[in-house]
Amino acid sequence: MTLALNGVGAGKGVAIGKARILRRGYFDISHYSVPAHFLADEIARYRAATAAVKRRLESTRRQIPRDTPLDIFALVDVHLMMADDSAFVHDPVRLIEQHRCNAEWALQMQRETLVQAFHAMEDPYLRARADDVEHVARRILYELLNDRPETGPGDQLRDGVVLAEDLAPADAVLLQQHGVRALITEAGGATSHTAILARSLGVPTIVGLRHAVHYIRHDDVLIVDGEQGLVVVDPDARTLRHYQRRQLQERRVRAVLAKLTGKPAVTRDGVTVTLRANAELPEELQTARQSGADGIGLYRTEFLFLDRDDLPGEEEQFEVYLRVVRAMAGTPVTIRSVDLGADKEYAHYAADGGARTNPALGLRGIRRCLKDPAMLRAQLRAILRVSAHGPVQLCIPMLTGVDELLQVLVWVERMKQELDAAGLPFDRGLPVGAMIEVPAAALLADSFASRLDFLSIGTNDLVQYTLAADRLDEDVSYLYDPLHPAVLRLIDLTVQAGARQGVPVAMCGEMAADPRRTRLLLGLGLREFSMHPAMLLEVKQVVRRSELDIARRYARAALDAADVGEVAELVERLNGLP
Repeated sequence: MTLALNGVGAGKGVAIGKARILRRGYFDISHYSVPAHFLADEIARYRAATAAVKRRLESTRRQIPRDTPLDIFALVDVHLMMADDSAFVHDPVRLIEQHRCNAEWALQMQRETLVQAFHAMEDPYLRARADDVEHVARRILYELLNDRPETGPGDQLRDGVVLAEDLAPADAVLLQQHGVRALITEAGGATSHTAILARSLGVPTIVGLRHAVHYIRHDDVLIVDGEQGLVVVDPDARTLRHYQRRQLQERRVRAVLAKLTGKPAVTRDGVTVTLRANAELPEELQTARQSGADGIGLYRTEFLFLDRDDLPGEEEQFEVYLRVVRAMAGTPVTIRSVDLGADKEYAHYAADGGARTNPALGLRGIRRCLKDPAMLRAQLRAILRVSAHGPVQLCIPMLTGVDELLQVLVWVERMKQELDAAGLPFDRGLPVGAMIEVPAAALLADSFASRLDFLSIGTNDLVQYTLAADRLDEDVSYLYDPLHPAVLRLIDLTVQAGARQGVPVAMCGEMAADPRRTRLLLGLGLREFSMHPAMLLEVKQVVRRSELDIARRYARAALDAADVGEVAELVERLNGLP
């Protein structure tokens, strides 16, 4: 019997395949005694399992798309640190020796101890780490049982639709690599880790499909509509043909989009819009060029600072940035100074203050750089030096006041003097801009614009700081909405400040990569977008079909709206116009 189930659509597209159910709960773990002369073998078996988990996590981390928000990398890093912590490396070994028990039982005892300890903590952020304990313990257990769900026996997952209670980011990446057609999770929301990663991976995904395992059986034929958040179980022939036609139509749409490569992003009324790409690793630059990007609007430098015990030096950074500039062959490259936070640290700061109660409000972005002159000095010198080899811009993250900005500008001038004294070339007119990603910065946009060469709106943080809603927290993620009138008004303040001061304003957050928001942003006056290269052609298509006069009228109405629902209705009407 055909059954339709509704969840939250994450990854776009339609997929058809057989259900593959991953049982993520704990099994009834056997408890047996291990003779003394076999304890060394049991301990070796456990250590081999933890080592395998670490290798798999490290491999997976390298394969996560670099345009994925840093929160995802941070979560995988947390799992890596846990897998390497004595709580999982040494304590279960001690339990094996003490109780002369099998490794699975020792792991189970340790897991229960850790989960109880985290659940007893008052701080909600720390309590949430119990889920990470569960993920890591489960991975070790699967290794011990030689029953890894992310690989499955043979190729049983290939071309299937995977259903799980929840998926860690590492699992989602591995499943995509094993050729699954779609993902379904019972937990999660539109801004959960799985949803964010699914969008980067390009896998049709439904999250938050509660109790789905009660309605879906292994080998059921499923249709997954990532756009509508719909799962059709055991479709009849007519429904199956309908979605097969949808898939064919999607392939045709992709073919049409491909023809836009190399064509300008110009509105119907003749206004040119700049479309650039976000990037992090030099290897991603080929994708940006192939998509026809007008340069790099956001080059993230955090990857240079992670997974190491020391700071990257000036020469190391210079060589990396030089490869980027040369690869982009004369198109502009905007390099953002390092934006590390308390939840995204490297070993150099392991002893620097410990965990923060609220990492989002802690020492991150330019605050971190100003506190560490050695880090700031090396990066500024490297960026200035590479500016002699092509069009480079410097973007400063997490500015909240003019005093911080003036400190940075003093540092830039000081580094110019040092390079002059050393006889090293650089662009004396290096453009310097600011990320507008906190409400304070948007409200001070005029002051920033009068002192800077450009502004770039980071919507991911701007939305969560404006609405006091962590987009990765399921309890409040429903509040996280870029169409909230308060967010739109802050965007408008920034764009208008740039217009008054004659300074360009760009946008580089997820909102810029969403074709459903493009016409609204054009109506607000935005003329520069930076996004994941995979989304560039879709956004370009919308730009080329838009008329600014109409978009402006709807944008003005959206700014006057009282709530998100009213804005959403206006945007739907705007997008429905030919």
